[in-house]
Amino acid sequence: MARTPPARAPSPPAFGAPRRPLLLAGLGAWHAGAGKVLRELGDRLGALFATTVMAGGLFRESPWSLGVCGGFAAPSAAALMGEADVVVAFGASLDTFTLHGGRILDPAATVVQVDLAGDDRSQRADLTVRGDAHAVAVRLLDAVEERGLPVSEWRERRAPAVAGARAGWAALASEDTSGAGRIDPRALTRALAELLPEERTVVLDGGHFIAWPAMYWPVPDPAGFVFTGAAFQSIGLGLAGAVGAAVGRPDRLTVAAAGDGGALMGLPELDTLVRSGRPALVVVYDDAAYGFEEHMYLPQGADPATTSFADTDFAAVARGLGAAAVTVRSVDDLDAVREWRAAGCPGTLVLDCKVVAGVVAPFLADLLARA
Repeated sequence: MARTPPARAPSPPAFGAPRRPLLLAGLGAWHAGAGKVLRELGDRLGALFATTVMAGGLFRESPWSLGVCGGFAAPSAAALMGEADVVVAFGASLDTFTLHGGRILDPAATVVQVDLAGDDRSQRADLTVRGDAHAVAVRLLDAVEERGLPVSEWRERRAPAVAGARAGWAALASEDTSGAGRIDPRALTRALAELLPEERTVVLDGGHFIAWPAMYWPVPDPAGFVFTGAAFQSIGLGLAGAVGAAVGRPDRLTVAAAGDGGALMGLPELDTLVRSGRPALVVVYDDAAYGFEEHMYLPQGADPATTSFADTDFAAVARGLGAAAVTVRSVDDLDAVREWRAAGCPGTLVLDCKVVAGVVAPFLADLLARA
């Protein structure tokens, strides 16, 4: 693919020799094919790596990757990101979600933003470089070598903490609130993580539930993550995205996650997915409500009738469309996934997961606390 040469590359003396450098890659870096050179640059500087949620998996092979930056980051990873004194963001918009409302980075850190749209500068950026992520990274690597910048000791000093951070949310204990016929969404998502193949395409609709797959289901590379809710700022498109993923990447198992509100809005596409005949696992986080709106607006006096609705039997609907389906109220019900995989993942399996409504995702809890 043709690459636009950068107008200029950031000069190392502009931010000195960083003691704790962090390279942050967004989807623009992935599109530019910059993953390899960014890893080389990071290794030369002694930097740690992070990605936006849309570029998850870009640094998967590096032991120095902290994973996703922002509200979905595990606390230990977020703490390390907050130690960085210089952050160079390649192909990332540095929006409020990536920066977790501005709290993910040290306010004193120098932030360099490398992006083709150099005029679309983030307010957090101290320096903006207009250019292709790959081309700028190559020139910056050359400049670092020419000027003989020392390798940071940050990795060596914080190696145990990085190793712990890489374990992510899966290593953190959480209260299991399952009961009364409903399953804790954290317990559900953790258990499913152990049942999914590593080579997978995760497709997300939009809504409160998005946190759980983003926190517990890492993807092999950015191509393995399709986030329709963020791409279109709308719910109801996840099942349509699953059709495209299942047909376009038959070498990977498509795992689609949707809230019950979004699943109802996109229900006709479930029929299309079933008729495609491709293997797909559909996980419906069913709390009988528009969860995001319930948590956000009920405390402000919103009418509960506008955010909640009667329970939907998605399993019965899915079976009516020709899919295999099961209602999940405990982790024991996930044996259906084991059996489906043992049989070679024939067609579509739908999990109607009756989740506990009162468990609020960390990113939303933080947002509500700020509000």
